[in-house]
Parts: sequence; C-alpha cells; structure tokens
Amino acid sequence: YIMSIKMLHTCIRVMDLEKSLEFYKNALGLVETRRKDFPEHKFTLVYLSDVPGGYEVELTYNYNPEVPYDLGNGFSHIAIAHDNIESLREKHSEMGYEVTDLKGLPGEKPHYYFVTDPDGYKVEVIRG
Repeated sequence: YIMSIKMLHTCIRVMDLEKSLEFYKNALGLVETRRKDFPEHKFTLVYLSDVPGGYEVELTYNYNPEVPYDLGNGFSHIAIAHDNIESLREKHSEMGYEVTDLKGLPGEKPHYYFVTDPDGYKVEVIRG
C-alpha cells in the first residue's frame, strides 16, 4: 500500500520569542496559526505558516535560556518563495537583517539570497 504523508512543521529553538516573531511575521509575512503555553514546564510553542492548514515553522521558546543555541553544522536553512526577491531583499536589509548578495547555482542567473533570523537561522528566499 502507499502511505499518505503530509509534512507538518520544522521546529527551531529561539532565544527571544518577540524578536523571532517580528522576523517571521514582519520580514517573511508568516501568520501565527496557533500557540501553546506551558508555564509549568517553562516553554511556549508558536506555529506560523503562509496558509491555513499548511506547513508550519514551530518556534520553541524555553523561558530564560542562558546561552544561545548551538545551531550545529547539519541543519542548513528554511526556504520560501517570493515573486520580487529584489524588493524583499531590500526590505530585509532596511529592517537591519543580515542578507547575502543575490546568488545563482553554477550556470544559472541569480535567483535567490539568504536572510538571517535573530538566532542565526538562515532563510533562503527563492524567486517564485
């Protein structure tokens, strides 16, 4: 038989929930779809997506983290698509986020760039 699989979410741990929400909502245009607070266990989960019922980014905020998370070298990036990457790149730069030059794979015209969120996670923005 064929299994029916639906991608649900990617979880990332964040140091400052408000700064991260500002990035994912204001810089990327995602919408908070739900939130789960667990004060007795000292953490909050916030889910964001571009469409209701779609794939989500889960921000995990452990109350009062003492040191930044080690992002390691295995995880690379999250990717989103946008029609006008030049204007979005300019917006991200004006908002003070670290952005790369426009890039292209070998032999291709530039069609993507990376923007870094407040915790150092990379988001690839691809011409959509």
